[in-house]
Amino acid sequence: MVSNMAKASSGNAGSFQKAAKALVRAVKRSDRYCYAPYSKVRVSAGLYCSSGAIYTAVNVENSSYSLSMCAERAVLYKAWSEGERSFMLMLVWSPQIDFITPCGACLQVLGELAPDLMIATVNNQDEFMFYPLATLIAKPFRL
Repeated sequence: MVSNMAKASSGNAGSFQKAAKALVRAVKRSDRYCYAPYSKVRVSAGLYCSSGAIYTAVNVENSSYSLSMCAERAVLYKAWSEGERSFMLMLVWSPQIDFITPCGACLQVLGELAPDLMIATVNNQDEFMFYPLATLIAKPFRL
């Protein structure tokens, strides 16, 4: 499944679908590393970079909840710290929530570091929905 929004704005939904299929395998393998004892919601994210590199990360909670780290920010920071600057697609998955999307804090960070990113979300049947980042956060905070 490809959302109409992605078809209208991507121009090449097929390349996103192919990248999403590659990412979903890696993201589901990384699920075992989630640490979510408080929310009980495990989230894994994968980032497909223009270089062809794939990065994955998971959410890691803390009892002081504001110190938790979302999978989406973790994977972006991981790729950024390795020198990546051009990102094609981020895939987000949770076994508990079909078609989970990034939270507001993650959207703000993505809006600054990867403003042209396509976000894919997937359910447990490996059906995808695609959203240009700008549709999820139209006006990120800017100084």
